[in-house]
Amino acid sequence: MFKFIKLFKPIELVLLILVLGTIVVSEMFFFNDQPLKAVFLGLWAPTILLFLLIFNQKKQDL
Repeated sequence: MFKFIKLFKPIELVLLILVLGTIVVSEMFFFNDQPLKAVFLGLWAPTILLFLLIFNQKKQDL
């Protein structure tokens, strides 16, 4: 388990925790009958992951 975590840089771990947090909060909004807030927040998770992929790709290209 810890070997898997050591594969990530600290900023990547922070972003992954942020993604999981947005998904959890989005689910909470959805189940509390606030679907528009849930959809708005739920769309941030793939956006953050996309930024993570773009930054890693740019770093490899340099």
